[in-house]
Amino acid sequence: MVTEAATPRHLKSGAVTEPPMAIVLMMRWKRSHCHDCFHESRPRKISKSVKRKVEWGKFQVHIDLYVALAGLIVGFAVGLTGMGGGALMTPILVLLFGIAPLAAVSSDLVASLIMKPVGAAVHAGRGTVRWGLAGWLALGSVPSAFLGVVFLKSLGNAHRVQTIVSIALGSVLLLAVAALLLKLYLDHRTRNSRGSDEQLRVKRLPTLAIGASIGFVVGITSVGSGTLVIVLLLFLYPRLRGSQMVGTDLAQAIPMVGSAALAHIVFGDFKLGLTASILIGSIPGVLLGAAISSYAPTTFLRGALAAVLLVSGLKLVNVPTLVIGIVLLASVLAMLSVWLAIRASGRTLGEISGDTTTTMQGPTPSLSAP
Repeated sequence: MVTEAATPRHLKSGAVTEPPMAIVLMMRWKRSHCHDCFHESRPRKISKSVKRKVEWGKFQVHIDLYVALAGLIVGFAVGLTGMGGGALMTPILVLLFGIAPLAAVSSDLVASLIMKPVGAAVHAGRGTVRWGLAGWLALGSVPSAFLGVVFLKSLGNAHRVQTIVSIALGSVLLLAVAALLLKLYLDHRTRNSRGSDEQLRVKRLPTLAIGASIGFVVGITSVGSGTLVIVLLLFLYPRLRGSQMVGTDLAQAIPMVGSAALAHIVFGDFKLGLTASILIGSIPGVLLGAAISSYAPTTFLRGALAAVLLVSGLKLVNVPTLVIGIVLLASVLAMLSVWLAIRASGRTLGEISGDTTTTMQGPTPSLSAP
């Protein structure tokens, strides 16, 4: 179901009012009413008794500049750190802007579909896409992503659907945080020992299972591609280079996100204005972040963003505010302790994370989830 971009907070007394910072794009369209005409495109004689009415109407697309600003910030973080934008943008839309969870997921997936080929094209040009592996991942993820949306549609009750999407989104965010921390640990352990598996033998059934499970999660929450896939690939293909994992994931994610986006347009709550607002900010943000990524301590920034995802996930699963505050304080203290320990050792964040040898090319931007 495709709807316009007005959110419930902008509806007052049945009339649509623009938010404080919004641009309304209007396109004129011609609407005709013809009684007793079932195939107006087919040439046919119409009797004089047939009444035909032609009206001119307006199709409005609301561009929310606050959402565009949030997209700019998220896009900048994505370009700077290489983290997926789905896990950043979707909870912001739900928690900060009060967008219904299903509408946030639907619109963010369509925005991701437009942005994701950028990163995939970069990796394809560098030769870091394992097409055989990507094909088996996509074979599982494409149908399951569509089925995830159909599953939501089958639930029927709108309030129940929104609750399930919110809880599922929060749970996947918490899982993504755990996966991100595990990935940082594995990268640190294997950075110097991991080789290159040039003669990769695809393990078809396990790879297919990874694609199917991640696709279903992405269809429901828009979160799951990116770090979740890469961590699973780390266990399944330990000798695969990190750049090949990222490139392969981006390549297989294009048809997966396309399948989920199509299903959300048909069955979900896709809002054109919301998607346009996200893209207006995120596109320049990703480009700007990627341009300066080689000068930033990406490991520290990823840790900070992981703390944000942790708080967002806890909020979405209805954890009490006091507990969330305690977790946030503990996260800040932990990052501060790590930073002070690194300073005391005389080393830099780049030396600890290996960024001094890997960030000259910068992380590849992608609006996928971590």
